[in-house]
Amino acid sequence: MSGGVYGGGVCYAIRAFLMKNVVNEVGAIIFDVGHQSLRVGYGGEDTPKAEIPTTLGIWEDTIETPDGNQTVRKHYNIDVTAIQVRKKDMDLISLMQDGMIEGWDMFERLTEYTYKQRLHALPEHHPILMTECPWNTRLKREKLLELMFEKFNVPAMYICKNAVLAAYANGRSTAMVVDSGATHTSAVPVHDGYVITQGIVKSPLGGDFITMQCRQFFEEKDIELTPACLVASKDVVRERETPRWTRRPGPQPSSSWLSYMVRELLQDFQMNVLQVSDSPYDEDVANTLPMKHYEFPTGYNDDFGSVRLMIPEALFDPSNVKGVGASILGVGPLVTTSVGMCDMDIRPSLYGSVVVTGGNSCLQGFSERLNRDLASKTPPSMRLKIISANSSSERRYGAWIGGSILSSLGSFQQMWLSRQEYEESGKLILERCA
Repeated sequence: MSGGVYGGGVCYAIRAFLMKNVVNEVGAIIFDVGHQSLRVGYGGEDTPKAEIPTTLGIWEDTIETPDGNQTVRKHYNIDVTAIQVRKKDMDLISLMQDGMIEGWDMFERLTEYTYKQRLHALPEHHPILMTECPWNTRLKREKLLELMFEKFNVPAMYICKNAVLAAYANGRSTAMVVDSGATHTSAVPVHDGYVITQGIVKSPLGGDFITMQCRQFFEEKDIELTPACLVASKDVVRERETPRWTRRPGPQPSSSWLSYMVRELLQDFQMNVLQVSDSPYDEDVANTLPMKHYEFPTGYNDDFGSVRLMIPEALFDPSNVKGVGASILGVGPLVTTSVGMCDMDIRPSLYGSVVVTGGNSCLQGFSERLNRDLASKTPPSMRLKIISANSSSERRYGAWIGGSILSSLGSFQQMWLSRQEYEESGKLILERCA
């Protein structure tokens, strides 16, 4: 069917009916673009069909044109397997900055790859719902709208705040959404499906900060961090024994490539070993907890005790971390500060629906610690409720799942921004996206 079906000149009721049937027939595609990865899949499904890193491998070479001149050609390696290939001059570069798209050329290449290689779909056949961070700028929203309609010829699209979608995924239209991701942790108040912009509070402490803390710890202990893709073979060694391994042959990688691969190793350590303490960190208490065993790609292995709780403590109490300013808030104060910036009438409903989402929320004990910290600060007249999905995948993919639910609702179908409307009104139609 033609793009004109998506919200063209027909009346409201007919358009809603047509949209519902078309979307159900072809399926909307949900793009959830995060700092670390792009989650993409079809609306109505439980989980994304693919998760692709938003970091791309880029290198250049010089080719000779038919007229005898030379020109520089840029190459891209996309997706997990491709970026692990070592190339001497290949740099790994993220297309995201502070939760917003910065590298538009890279994003265009990533979108092309996603359609062709992961979805095996034609963009002109599917409406798309794109997520965005609550502080995204008008200029970037317009750029995204222009790219999807003019480059990819999508029949319809909608742009929605990821905090709103995370709330929807947990059955709430009003909630305080605590999103702890790679680059930051944020508290975003949502009321009746709209973000209360003046109540947004952010902290630069996120997964990348925890990764940096892990790296400093291993450097102090002289533990070698070598990613698995550089290890050809290794010998079995006893605990804390010097590893014996051989390096995989190949060209010397760039510093950005090596840094990215080491970060991947550290993130695996974080998710398998680290744990958030139930109460403010106490070394004596931490030493009484069971130790956790972890083996590195080189074969070095050890049991980790109190450090498991000490490192993630920075998310909740950054005051004891060197180099972190006193103005940086922990997760609990982020929430109370955000609620305090909202109208008195909605504060009870925000405290009563604190939705936890993001990669760091998968750390064991994260939700329980937040509940404890907030319980001591919540006014006695207000009921506190922490809402955290049971599975780690639901917490990681909260915004995508919310988009999948929203795009499947019959009541949403008249909300799509159609290509015909874009051709008639241009970027002014963005006013309809909350």
